[in-house]
Amino acid sequence: MAASRPTQGCGSGALLGRFGVLLQALLALCTFCTLMLKRFKEPKEERRPWRIWIYDTSKQVIGALFIHFTNIFLSDLTEEDPCSLYLINFILDATLGMLLIWLGVKVVSWAVQRQKCTHLVFGEYGDPPQAAAWIGQCSLYMVIVAVEKTLIILVLLIPSWTKAKLQQILLSYIPNPQLELIVVMLVVPFIVNAVLFWVVDSLIMRKHKQKDMLNINGSTETPQARSEESQEVENLIDTEIDGFPSSSRTRNGRYQRSTSDWGYVGDLVEDDDKIGLYSYKVQSTITSRLANTMIQAKMVNNAKRPQHIVFDVQVPKGAFIDNFTMDVNGITFTSSIREKSEARRMYSQAKAKGKAAGIVRSNALDMENFKTEVNVPPGTRIQFELHYQEMIRRKLSSYEHVISLKPGRLAKHMEVDVRIIEPQGIRYVHVPNSLGDHFNGITTISKGEKKIFNGYFIHFFAPENLDPLPKNILFVIDVSGSMWGLKMKQTIEAMKAILSELRAADQFSLIDFNHNVRCWRDNLVSATPAQVEDAKKYIQTIHPNGGTNINEALLRATFILNEAQNLGMLDPNSVSMIVLVSDGDPTVGELKLTTIQKNVKQSIKDEFSLFCLGIGFDVDYDFLQRIATDNRGMAQRIFGNQETSAQMKRFYNQVSTPLLKKIQFNYPQESVSDVTQSSFHNYFGGSEIVVAGKVDTANLQHLESVVTATAANAELVMETLRDVEELDGFMKKDKYADPEFTRKLWAYLTVNQMLAERNTAPTAALKRNITKSILQMSLDHHIVTPFTSMLIENSEKDEIMLADQPKDPRRGCCSGTLGLTPNAPDNNKGIPPWANVSAVPVSFMPEQRSPPVSAVSINRVDNDPHFIIYLPKSQRNICFNINSDPGHILNLVSDPSTGVVVNGQLIGAKKEENKKLNTYFGKFGFYFKNKGLKVEIDTETITLKDGSYSIMLSWSDTGHIIRKQLLISVKKESNVTIRVGEEMSFMVLLHRVWKNHPINVDFLGIYIPPENQFSPEAQGLIGQFTSEPEVYIYNQRPGQTPEKPQATMEVKGNKLTVTRGLQKDYRTNRVFGTDVQCWFVHNSGKGFIDGHYKDYLVPHLYSFLKEP
Repeated sequence: MAASRPTQGCGSGALLGRFGVLLQALLALCTFCTLMLKRFKEPKEERRPWRIWIYDTSKQVIGALFIHFTNIFLSDLTEEDPCSLYLINFILDATLGMLLIWLGVKVVSWAVQRQKCTHLVFGEYGDPPQAAAWIGQCSLYMVIVAVEKTLIILVLLIPSWTKAKLQQILLSYIPNPQLELIVVMLVVPFIVNAVLFWVVDSLIMRKHKQKDMLNINGSTETPQARSEESQEVENLIDTEIDGFPSSSRTRNGRYQRSTSDWGYVGDLVEDDDKIGLYSYKVQSTITSRLANTMIQAKMVNNAKRPQHIVFDVQVPKGAFIDNFTMDVNGITFTSSIREKSEARRMYSQAKAKGKAAGIVRSNALDMENFKTEVNVPPGTRIQFELHYQEMIRRKLSSYEHVISLKPGRLAKHMEVDVRIIEPQGIRYVHVPNSLGDHFNGITTISKGEKKIFNGYFIHFFAPENLDPLPKNILFVIDVSGSMWGLKMKQTIEAMKAILSELRAADQFSLIDFNHNVRCWRDNLVSATPAQVEDAKKYIQTIHPNGGTNINEALLRATFILNEAQNLGMLDPNSVSMIVLVSDGDPTVGELKLTTIQKNVKQSIKDEFSLFCLGIGFDVDYDFLQRIATDNRGMAQRIFGNQETSAQMKRFYNQVSTPLLKKIQFNYPQESVSDVTQSSFHNYFGGSEIVVAGKVDTANLQHLESVVTATAANAELVMETLRDVEELDGFMKKDKYADPEFTRKLWAYLTVNQMLAERNTAPTAALKRNITKSILQMSLDHHIVTPFTSMLIENSEKDEIMLADQPKDPRRGCCSGTLGLTPNAPDNNKGIPPWANVSAVPVSFMPEQRSPPVSAVSINRVDNDPHFIIYLPKSQRNICFNINSDPGHILNLVSDPSTGVVVNGQLIGAKKEENKKLNTYFGKFGFYFKNKGLKVEIDTETITLKDGSYSIMLSWSDTGHIIRKQLLISVKKESNVTIRVGEEMSFMVLLHRVWKNHPINVDFLGIYIPPENQFSPEAQGLIGQFTSEPEVYIYNQRPGQTPEKPQATMEVKGNKLTVTRGLQKDYRTNRVFGTDVQCWFVHNSGKGFIDGHYKDYLVPHLYSFLKEP
């Protein structure tokens, strides 16, 4: 019996006796050596960092220890042989138990992924690895192990379980109790544990190995000055491919960047379909808005039979493909551009011989698919290479360059290089999830930038900092039955947001139509808050039904605008426009599209602009584009999905701020020729006008241009003079710069312009002439247009591939620049003889050379009071609120070295709202100690004090004060700007509420550019960030609402939970503000600011902060 066994053997307590403990220590040592052997047997490039390895293996070790000691405990609960009971438990754990644990891990993994608890996904610990993630995962694993052990115990308690017989079978052949203990506690556990640990760890490594296949070979360079106005930036773009994040080496070391040269292709990768993609490379070089992009894929057929290899990439719509090559086992296929009918004839001849293949080009949202498929024998290596070029347009004050990375399979090596060469200089570069958040600069009025090189010139014109022109806008909304459901819901949501953004100086009305036409108002009304609210209520009552009468709806809109103009109700400097929203063809009334186009053209009479939004894929977008281009507008396809509302609002934002009208570019006719469109009806804030032409550089040293335009308060005349050889030195120094960029940009603009002109040509003869010109341009400049095809041939020219334009192309001159028209009236005022001058300019705008700073790259405090701190190095906005009491004075900047103090005094609302009394800044004090000047600004007056001298300005007047090189500029009922030489500036913004408001009061906001030259000793709620702290944000995860995700921020030795949200910048829109994304720090900025916010309270308006 078990009771008669010697105590040194497997008697009661033997498992925890001295000999048993020794055996368990040996077991632990052997198991650890197995794991170490496993680690060092792994390929070096796949080996995990120590921290990750410890996190992965420790969960297994802790689980194994839990099961081990539980088995020991259970073995001594009965009078039976403890060694046999331990062995039975162990065998069950290693078989049935492992199955249960595997199932448990699968179920838990599914649940945490469904709940988007990324930190609880097994094996993912964040970047850098976080102990909290390991603790959470380890806790879940221990729950799974505990459930498994409970189920095993229940199995052992089954009445029919014959443990005695099994015990006798297992250990009956071992006569010595100590040997029995060695077998039970050391030999069997070591063998089983070694196998299990090796297998489980290999499964974990398999996941990492798949991820490590995504190697990126690239480099990042900091911007280096090439001249005063030239700069090049080379950046590595991070992206996501098929669900795997591919980036530069992360801190946990799981995703590694290859250090090899591109010529090294490494080990071939075999996928399940035996097609290996061992290199995928994208190179894009942007030279002054012209982007030349190359996509290269190297593949191999690893199968023992022929396979189809597919090359499928996406290029931006509007881009021109100019080259495609293919190399199959050393046989090279090259491309040429041919007239479409000739190319099709050659392709048909090759196809008849079975020597042809097609390339499919199709549309997909904002991109175009380029796809070819080749059948190749086993072992074949094939290389595809596609080149395309596009002009990057300015939209909403930024340039967006999109590269689609969808190789379709894991790549052994991936490389994405983007080089930006900009002689004018680069203000910011933003790569999503890589280089930080967007930032920009305060933009100034500029006459534009003119590039002259290689016999061509390019004139970029994008003035800002102008008061917007009033606009008269009519929204014409399709409410036919086809708009039912999501389309109508999203349209209503978008219209509510758009109506809220109308300015007080704007006039508007609404027309909704199906088979009938209804007007919310029969005439234009001012965009007062009451009228806007009434319009919102009206659109919410819309119920889609019936047919579509586009003709009558547009004619009704033009009638309202024409009548308002005839009655003198429109501001002479205002801009009038119609925005049509529709999802289908006309089904009621006039059905002939050419007649509708003619009717609208005659009714508008070149007085207004028509913008068309086509919702869905079945809309006749070609018709909308023609009718919009014909009437000084543009068309936009809106994809009918959950993002419809956002797409509509984004489009409206592009046309919501007209800054200039009647823009005319003038150049000397004797030295300039083949100029692209040079007259434009409108210019909208955030966009850019581009004009190009040929210039005779042999007989000209300087190129002069004059731009005239009508602004809100003046007639502008802007002259520029450029040396024709100004770019020569820059282009020679930069090895990546495209020496043909001016010619290519001119060709790009010219072809697009001719395509738009052909689209609206009134006669067939004119259309034929334009077609001939487009064809010749396409052949001369090697670009694929609707009238040419790309022919890809081998050297013997007996195997051919053909690439045509996709169907339903979106083309036109107006894809990026808004409000373009070749028929805009001239505005030739006050310039040289060759520009037909007839008057003296009212206002001359000198060229601004200082680099501007944008609305979001600035430190500010506004509203209740919200602090937004811009960190230039990390390119992030961090925000926090300060909740203090009325009357308290907060120090914003305290810089003893420069003698500058900025303090703000809080005021309270008239009464509590939601049991909280809101506070605002009601007064600011500026003290410039070295000059002996004090400035006090409240909601009524602006006062400058110099000893006993004092001068006061009122918010009700525009004016300025200059004293001791300090300039105070007041813009009536708007803002005050304080400038101290070139060293620093401040802006204070006035917020007025309507008289007798029951709760709110007038208050102030302050904006402080980060370029202000404070000393490193500066302190204060804003001043302390002169010395930028290192901020690291990681572990982004869902928040309480989808639009407000959370993340962890490490700053100043603190770990903080931050929330992504929006704050308002009121400089450009003092009523509604402009949304600025930032990471919000809770608890009054605790952990982000030094100390507690109460440490920044000061006794007087001009007090320095006490030194700690």
